[in-house]
Amino acid sequence: MAKNNLIKTADIQVTPREVDFVTRFERNWEHLREILGIMRPIKKQPNTKLKSKYAEGVLESGNVGEGEEIPYSKFVVKEKDYADITIEKYAKAVSIENIKDHGYDNAVQMTDDEFLFQLQTNVTGRFYSYLNTGTLTATETTFQMALAMAKGLVENKFKTMHRTATGVVGFVNILDVYEYLGAADITIQNQFGFQYIKDFMGFNTIFLLSEEEVARGRIIATPVENIVLYYVDPNDSDFVRAGLVYTVSAGETNLIGFHTQGNYNTAVSEAFAIMGLTLFAEYIDAIAVVTISDDTTLGTLTVTSAAGTKAGDTKVTVTPEAGVDTCISTRLPRPKRK
Repeated sequence: MAKNNLIKTADIQVTPREVDFVTRFERNWEHLREILGIMRPIKKQPNTKLKSKYAEGVLESGNVGEGEEIPYSKFVVKEKDYADITIEKYAKAVSIENIKDHGYDNAVQMTDDEFLFQLQTNVTGRFYSYLNTGTLTATETTFQMALAMAKGLVENKFKTMHRTATGVVGFVNILDVYEYLGAADITIQNQFGFQYIKDFMGFNTIFLLSEEEVARGRIIATPVENIVLYYVDPNDSDFVRAGLVYTVSAGETNLIGFHTQGNYNTAVSEAFAIMGLTLFAEYIDAIAVVTISDDTTLGTLTVTSAAGTKAGDTKVTVTPEAGVDTCISTRLPRPKRK
């Protein structure tokens, strides 16, 4: 009789490659939660509607006489459909010839790494696009003022909603940061595909993004409490009943499912990933989008000249374009004879 707790063949149903893939993917998201300071993971069912929220209302006058009834101020939270949570399906395959020519590590492992990275950036890319639609907008003239006002706007918004913002996270264009900092000695961290600065100008974290993610001259900010991570469990029992068994991590939140197999019909190594993952900011009116504008020009000026009242004088008139109130008129004295 076999001893207790003997690990049998039937107990080993996954490959180390699958375990490594899902573990690394979820570790990256756990690190992102640590970088942000907070990020609530919430399990959802497929086809659940994601709704962005916004609050509105009118504050009644507080000028109430003695003994008079105090009027109620009515505030409501409204919702707007954003997207459905769906299961996304991905696959890649590496041929046996590719493995022969380049070796397993290059042909399989390195492509697994890129596969994982692009799955992650697919989720964050959609999140950045959503952040750009924030409705708490303003314009400032400098990078520093834009950062300060973005932070102030979202903190003030949360106060009016009677919510506490324990920290604020910012999203800026990386070129704007380097232009502002110049030669300043500051630590920019680069981990798990994210570039960021910690504890800068009152922000918990400032993420440095590309032009495709946040345009130059734009600052985005939101309280960390506003960020949630919605996910569908790839290990759902209905999927298993259908014969679709994916390896998931051993944690409480299963963000991705991964399965590998050899296809003998085509002699390729196949990999399949499924996930229903959405990074989301719950209140769209608690996302500040501040634009930096240094436009101080007066507009187009038209210069005309005419004969002066005295011989040799020239009258010069500068006429601004429509909407500009500045006009210059002067006389140029005639040059003295030598």
